[in-house]
Amino acid sequence: MEPFKNLINAGTVQRAGQHLQRVWPAFDRQGFEHRATHGLDTLEFKARAMQLAEALQATLPTDFGDAASLLEASLAPPIPLDAQGEPAGLSAAQSELGLSGWVVWSMGEFVARQGMGDVARALQCLHALTQRFSAEFAIRPFIQQHPETSLATIRTWVDDPSAHVRRLVSEGSRPRLPWGLRLQALVADPAPTLPLLLALQDDPSAYVRRSVANHLNDIAKDHPDLVAQWVREHLPAASPQRSALLRHASRSLVKQGHAPTLTAWGLEHGLKGDAVLTLTATEARVGGDIGLALRLRSRSRQPQTLVIDYVVHHVRANGSTSPKVFKGWKTELDAHGEHTLSKRHSLRPVTTRTLYPGPHRIEIQVNGKVCAGADFELLP
Repeated sequence: MEPFKNLINAGTVQRAGQHLQRVWPAFDRQGFEHRATHGLDTLEFKARAMQLAEALQATLPTDFGDAASLLEASLAPPIPLDAQGEPAGLSAAQSELGLSGWVVWSMGEFVARQGMGDVARALQCLHALTQRFSAEFAIRPFIQQHPETSLATIRTWVDDPSAHVRRLVSEGSRPRLPWGLRLQALVADPAPTLPLLLALQDDPSAYVRRSVANHLNDIAKDHPDLVAQWVREHLPAASPQRSALLRHASRSLVKQGHAPTLTAWGLEHGLKGDAVLTLTATEARVGGDIGLALRLRSRSRQPQTLVIDYVVHHVRANGSTSPKVFKGWKTELDAHGEHTLSKRHSLRPVTTRTLYPGPHRIEIQVNGKVCAGADFELLP
């Protein structure tokens, strides 16, 4: 499998040089490409993007307005969207017309580094860049250092005809965006972004709505009761699209068993009945998987709506355990009915979690309440 970092490569640099020289014949293409490709193969993904940004700093005009105009002129047409408002990808013909894709990450970084003295012009440039990749990383230093100006500007973007721009309103202002600068002021007080999320939660684009859900999920990490209240207010009479957004926004709180959120979803009651979890083996190996079979039996005279997650208590390097909640099932259990659910859980290591051999426990959590469990030994 091709390493992810190779999405930024020598060809990326050459295309950038080609299109920048196309719009500015005096551009030092040779110097740019030499700086951008120096030792490129030895660098990891983000370091490659930052080196390309540094090459832009060294070779674009020192006047930021002139540099921003050149960047905008070098761009391809906006990335098209499908019927659901999702990015449809780039065709070969579009890539020949200008720059788009991962190289725009570096262009946004250039704007963040060089445009702080002219915030209005910088945000205008990011408005263009985000339609060819995303400016979610680049806009964050502006929100941090110039919050009033930046938020006032993006407030005008909630009605922008481009779904890319509307998504940037939500994604760029997320308090805890992965890979992005943490916006500590918004972590402490998310109130400035709530009107933006309200304006976008019924956006016609699924691309935008998913960002709103992730933004609310970010807020839930520090202000869980606020998000529970949001669900209570906006779930009644919600469209299927809004209901899906609210469910995604409150996913972490449901997994945590946050009582106000469970109540907002009508999940305040645990299982009225019995649950038995059976594993397919008492031992499993790192790199393999293990099967879960859950048998439910109702003791209620009413149907029950159940959101079922499972918690794996992983062994840590020091011998202690750490719980990780995984998505399980959502099901309806008939009155006095029985239901069996099954799935396989992967034990392959991932970049965010190292698996250590030792005794592991899996617990079943129904509507936020643990009701069954089983143990297995993880072998090297």
